[in-house]
Amino acid sequence: MRNILLVASREYWSRVRKKSFLVMTILGPLLISGFYGLLIFLILDDQVGQSKSSVLVDDNSGIFENRLENTPFIEYQFVHDVPDLETIKEGGHIGWLSIPADLNEFEPEGVTFSSDKDISLQEKERLSAGLGKALKAYKLEKTGISQGMIDSLQTSVSIRSEKVTEEGEIKETSSELYTVLGMILAFMIYMFIFMYGVQVMRGVIQEKTNRIVEIIVSSVKPFQLMMGKVFGIAMVGLTQLVIWMVLSGLLIMVISVSFGSGTIDPESFKQLGEGGMPGVAQNMNEGPVQELMSAFFNLNFPFIFSMFIFYFLGGYLLYSALFAAIGAAVDSETDTQQFMMPVTIPLVFAIVLSTTVVLKDPNGNVAIWLSMIPLTSPIAMMVRLPFLSFSEHWLQITGSIILLIAFFTFVIWFAGRIYRVGILMYGKKVTFRELFKWIRYKQ
Repeated sequence: MRNILLVASREYWSRVRKKSFLVMTILGPLLISGFYGLLIFLILDDQVGQSKSSVLVDDNSGIFENRLENTPFIEYQFVHDVPDLETIKEGGHIGWLSIPADLNEFEPEGVTFSSDKDISLQEKERLSAGLGKALKAYKLEKTGISQGMIDSLQTSVSIRSEKVTEEGEIKETSSELYTVLGMILAFMIYMFIFMYGVQVMRGVIQEKTNRIVEIIVSSVKPFQLMMGKVFGIAMVGLTQLVIWMVLSGLLIMVISVSFGSGTIDPESFKQLGEGGMPGVAQNMNEGPVQELMSAFFNLNFPFIFSMFIFYFLGGYLLYSALFAAIGAAVDSETDTQQFMMPVTIPLVFAIVLSTTVVLKDPNGNVAIWLSMIPLTSPIAMMVRLPFLSFSEHWLQITGSIILLIAFFTFVIWFAGRIYRVGILMYGKKVTFRELFKWIRYKQ
């Protein structure tokens, strides 16, 4: 155990002190929060990057004039004689619509858009939607029904989701929040397994090709060396992950407050000196913000955080042991491709199914099986976790934990037997058949 800790300490401090680690540790949260801020900015201002286009309309049918409405992106100008191309370009118009006089309102065909350049798919869809809306208004007028009457019949119903606990307590929930949280946790584990698992493999290959490992194994057993490297780099990944979570959380909170301050009525803040926060809370209760915040604070953060750390370490240690075995079996990184495919397929399979099938039905049979299989459970369980409670799903969670620990123990034994032979073998192209021979070798 002492040798494992010594190797782990060496791997940890040699990587944490690198400039690349320090740069990425600081740059990562800045990129995450910057992307978050840009996303909110684009959502709040959906006209960013959009320019308003002017279109001439030659309406020979008489249906669309006074019915075709301008939008924030397209302005229509009706003409009876379409000017020449140079005049159209000088006027800043992107083209013109020609509507035939015999247009059939039930099967509208023959409408053409002419321009000196190709129209984008988005512009074409906007023109088609505008014409369709105007044609609908024309049909309604003929039947004596106004658009206002139709709009009054269309009512969307907002549903607030609540969960009743075994103690009879009612808690606010949010499927949207849980979906986003599950995807973020799953992607973080997926990204860090790949990033730091490959670091283990490259470190083993580098020490093997430089013949440094021959000196190291004179004092440390190969199995101890492998475990030390795996645990040491695991601590590096965990350190960077915790720093990312803390800094990203703080920066995202600052960005959220900066954008959100403009959405709350300033008058409500005047009540802060008269009675604390009731004014702000009352204002927020009028929209979905309070529902989202209630659902967020109703999450069992100690449970989610502890499960995230366990599945992060369990998934990383499982796959890193396999990466270490691959690194020991080859002489260069170019030879790893044939062995990388069987290792990475379960990870890719897990992330694809988790973000599609599991998100649609977190308690379905596919979701349950994916969260039980050790090769996919670190990712699948993260997607399901916000939807679960330990008191109701303790059997599934406990079973998944036991299976992951058992399989990880087996993988460590399996990878260790490959590692102890391959780490000192040079100049030989290894096949899968050869690897299984190494496993059967006696100590």
